[in-house]
Amino acid sequence: MAPVSLKLKGKRRRTVRELAVGAPPSTAGVDRAAVMDLAAALAKLDTRDRAIIGLRYIGGLESDEIGRHFAAQHDVAANDFRALLHVMVAETSGSPLTAGELRTRMGMSGAAITYLVERMIISGHFRRESDPSDRRKVILRVADDGIAVARGFFTPLAEHNRRAMAALPTDDLAAAHRTFTAIIDAMRAFRSEIDRQ
Repeated sequence: MAPVSLKLKGKRRRTVRELAVGAPPSTAGVDRAAVMDLAAALAKLDTRDRAIIGLRYIGGLESDEIGRHFAAQHDVAANDFRALLHVMVAETSGSPLTAGELRTRMGMSGAAITYLVERMIISGHFRRESDPSDRRKVILRVADDGIAVARGFFTPLAEHNRRAMAALPTDDLAAAHRTFTAIIDAMRAFRSEIDRQ
């Protein structure tokens, strides 16, 4: 089957397979005919490709909506929320970010990331700390207030996830973990490719 592609307004055409491993495109700026073309293309895909795309769209759209609610409730912009997630995930994984590393991950200018970080520090979401392994380096940490706010908002989501997965067999959860790991790896590889363009 020839690759089916979709032209997003003002952007190059992307194949359905690219959409499967890339970030879900926003529906803003996509005309109805393009959406119908994508739906027709999805109908022609095999079960495996439909599952991959379904996971990306459902997970991406639901995550975006939850993030939007968090941002609205806590008076932070969408980029502030993204920055909070980047810093929180990096810190949790044991590799805290510098402002420069956050800038690279978010694709922002130096001035924009400086303004964002200052705003997040003033609002009590971030704090700066000297890197214990290199005192010349300053890393970003989620401040106690930021942790409390995030915990208060996301703990109910964690409970929903626990209840939803409680009845699933361990083998199914292991398969889901392998699937999500593979999709995340594919998305990172694709992002690296487009970052170099």
